[in-house]
Amino acid sequence: MPLTTEIYQRIASAKVFIDENYQEPINLDDVSEQAFFSRFHFHRLFTRIYRRTPHQYITKKRLSKAKDLLTENKSVTDVCNEVGFESIGSFSVLFKKEIGFAPTYYRNMAWLKKQEALKQPKKFIPHCFIEQYNIK
Repeated sequence: MPLTTEIYQRIASAKVFIDENYQEPINLDDVSEQAFFSRFHFHRLFTRIYRRTPHQYITKKRLSKAKDLLTENKSVTDVCNEVGFESIGSFSVLFKKEIGFAPTYYRNMAWLKKQEALKQPKKFIPHCFIEQYNIK
């Protein structure tokens, strides 16, 4: 089936729905209704366009936001609840699997990096930028 502009717009509107509601419990029926497709047809089209399933997309979106919140030094429990995971255990396991670090370790490393940037800001500015603007 060729992807017409109309089909792409309908799938894109469902993606926008996910982007705006990722922290809520979203299921495939909710998202496919946004695009006015059956859940099976929507799943095929979404995967074809975005190269990942709707579930993978939602999970990636939640983990990306979780990384941002953890760098703000929020508690792992608060982050888990804020991004829409139902269980701190499943959140922690998935975060470690996808990011490579446990959420607490990631948060602590981000905090240490911020402290280091406050102490030695030049260390975090690219050398070419320092030379170009003659930063002392």
